[in-house]
Amino acid sequence: MNTVLNKIKISFLFTFFSLGIMAQNKDQMVRIAEIEIIPEYLQQYKNILKEEAEASVRLEPGVIAIFPMFQKDNPNQIKIIEIYVDNEAYRSHLKTPHFLLYKTSTLNMVKSLKLIDMEALDVETMPALFKKYK
Repeated sequence: MNTVLNKIKISFLFTFFSLGIMAQNKDQMVRIAEIEIIPEYLQQYKNILKEEAEASVRLEPGVIAIFPMFQKDNPNQIKIIEIYVDNEAYRSHLKTPHFLLYKTSTLNMVKSLKLIDMEALDVETMPALFKKYK
């Protein structure tokens, strides 16, 4: 499990720094997905989501981040920070085999889904977010 998480973190950081467009791209798309999972499906959902997030960051140049998290005191509450180069990258992501597999495989596991579009408050600082991460 730690190996998969490390691969996701490394892929995320590599993509984040190699694109070098965070501060320059005012067209980037930032979203928070709030998802409630039916408790009996939680572990299965988390496994599928981890694979999808890793594949998205590794395979899609327009995906800067897909960073899933869960609430410590309520693990059925999942939050995903998604950052795309632009809206076209997001639309392209929705057509990928790994996203389609995730979506169809988890449809019956999701109790609720809310997608919240966000705007970065300080895009100039965004490239520095993970400089201290080792």
